[in-house]
Amino acid sequence: MRVVIVTESFPPDVNGVAHCALQTARHLVRRGHDPLVVAPAGPDKTPDADAPCPVVRVPSLPLPGYPQVRVALPSRRVTAALLAHRAELVHLAGPFVLGVRGMAAASRLGLPAVAVYQTDLAGYARTYMGAGEGAAWRRIRAVHKAADLTLAPSSPALADLVAHGVPRVALWPRGVDTGRFRPELRDEGLRRRYAPDGELLVGYVGRLAPEKQVELLAGVCRLDGVRVLVTGDGPSGPALRAALPGAHFLGRRTGGELARIFASLDLFVHTGPFETFCQTVQEAMASGVPVIAPAAGGPLDLVAHGRTGILVPPGDAEAVRDAVWSLAADHRLRAAYGRAGRAAVADRTWEAVGDQLLGHYAEVLAARRTAVAA
Repeated sequence: MRVVIVTESFPPDVNGVAHCALQTARHLVRRGHDPLVVAPAGPDKTPDADAPCPVVRVPSLPLPGYPQVRVALPSRRVTAALLAHRAELVHLAGPFVLGVRGMAAASRLGLPAVAVYQTDLAGYARTYMGAGEGAAWRRIRAVHKAADLTLAPSSPALADLVAHGVPRVALWPRGVDTGRFRPELRDEGLRRRYAPDGELLVGYVGRLAPEKQVELLAGVCRLDGVRVLVTGDGPSGPALRAALPGAHFLGRRTGGELARIFASLDLFVHTGPFETFCQTVQEAMASGVPVIAPAAGGPLDLVAHGRTGILVPPGDAEAVRDAVWSLAADHRLRAAYGRAGRAAVADRTWEAVGDQLLGHYAEVLAARRTAVAA
């Protein structure tokens, strides 16, 4: 099958859309298919030497105030890529700007399209502008209505899409690399560096941006016998360094180093309430680390409250602090949560999830053939 993946982000970017697009391309190649990726160009024009398939880069500009996010400029390269690759199906990863053009090109060429919903644009509009949720949903609805199928990463995301009038929606979760993220990577040297007196090591991993609400960890920073480790970068970095006294900021980490950080934590805390899935929660669970997360969005599917971690009311700093404190002195309960979390994600491999995606592709192609025959 010849598939063109049109994605708003792709490595070396580090985010959920980029990671999922990369894993999708890898799985297609493993299964003998022929993918091509279309993505915004980065600032350094580094060749995509590590990509599993050819990558067409579209000129882009950094999003004002958030340079880590690139916005594709108008370009004929999307249509040209679909034609040159002789695409049989178009996969739209988190369609927003480039994905909208990909959807339009697929429609003009009569190609089936699968749109993957990955970003809560309405939540972002509320966070950054204090308004605009209705406009965000109108844009989401317009793009996804044109697709043959929309794939939602979690049951709350699926319910949101259906409630806002998006048709033809199915569930497609995310995989996790349980070989990379595993409890055996716990690093006592790292723990001595950041918790020299045996303190409880509490970590956050992700973008440092307003929608992530990392400032909710301020109360955790003031707990006796607790050290906070923040991994990631983003526009909120300087403000968070002031808001989280005593926290260690590690910046962006990837690969094996990131896996060691996860495994070395005693607790993982995610604070953002706008996650359609939340990959870092899965990575913490695979690492055998109990999770504290908001009872909203993707974490509702991932965290079994009272079994693999604790769900707290979104945006409630006191609830986050109290949840950390309730587990701080109970090593056995933390260990039980960690074991249960690891067991819960053991079968959520990218291979299994990738095969689910191929099943969705097959259904879309079959429906198209039936429609043409009719």
